Amino acid sequence: MAYFGSLLTAMVTPFKENGEVNYQEAKKLAAKLIDEGCDGLVICGTTGEVPTLKQEEKLKLLETIVTEVGDRANIIAGTGSYNTSKSIELSKEARKIGVDGIMAVVPYYNKPPQKSLLEHFSTIAEECKMPLMLYNVPGRTSRNLEVDTVVKLAQQENIVAIKEASGNLDQVTAIAANCGDKIDIYSGDDSLTLPIMAVGGKGVVSVAAHLVAAKIREMIDYAEKNNFTAAAKLNRELYPIFKAMFITTNPIPVKTALKLQGWQVGELRQPLSGLTDQNLQKFELQLKELGILS
Repeated sequence: MAYFGSLLTAMVTPFKENGEVNYQEAKKLAAKLIDEGCDGLVICGTTGEVPTLKQEEKLKLLETIVTEVGDRANIIAGTGSYNTSKSIELSKEARKIGVDGIMAVVPYYNKPPQKSLLEHFSTIAEECKMPLMLYNVPGRTSRNLEVDTVVKLAQQENIVAIKEASGNLDQVTAIAANCGDKIDIYSGDDSLTLPIMAVGGKGVVSVAAHLVAAKIREMIDYAEKNNFTAAAKLNRELYPIFKAMFITTNPIPVKTALKLQGWQVGELRQPLSGLTDQNLQKFELQLKELGILS
């Protein structure tokens, strides 16, 4: 079974001042994240503002990142949508580029029942024939990928992982108990990384790693060695940063933080927009207190 690693970052998509994708800055950011201890990157995910990216932008971004760091990191392409055939089409294009796996989100807006979700993910897996990470984020999709459905999907050889962002630790525990080694579980929330690892998870698809990858790497390494006392200490230190990255809709905070650090990530694409001037001042002060900004 393919293994993506324990620390993956859902990478932002940098834009230029004119709104175009900043591929050069994306290369620099990807290299920085891998240098700081990330095992891989999720490109074209929620944090990457994927709903606003054109098909050609997605493919060029994937090609750029694979060329830049694909020889020393796992690159997972976010290819899922609420259209099964379109998800398959993008997945096949991503495979040609040379990504190591694909991530498919639970279809949003059209709210498929569990039987339909089983068929949707099974079809993608069968058609694309590459390692697939399921992505369960009911807060964004309005539909939970239930444990029984995950257990059935885990029987398919190339469905190898799930990004669990339900916030339900009981559900994560049940997946771990019923799937065993058939599927790797990743936290979809930085603040739940350690609890999920404690019940059998492999790691995290992180947002905060943009800012504190080395510290998260250290925490995960402690957890993998069953030194949960040291891991818990680091988790407590990181917790305020984890929460700061979700003071409003992701990726607004993390992209703002990167911009304040001097990264040329540009503005958010509509319908997202930046913090108000008042909230920006509060956020900047908070980041300074947390040691993210000098």
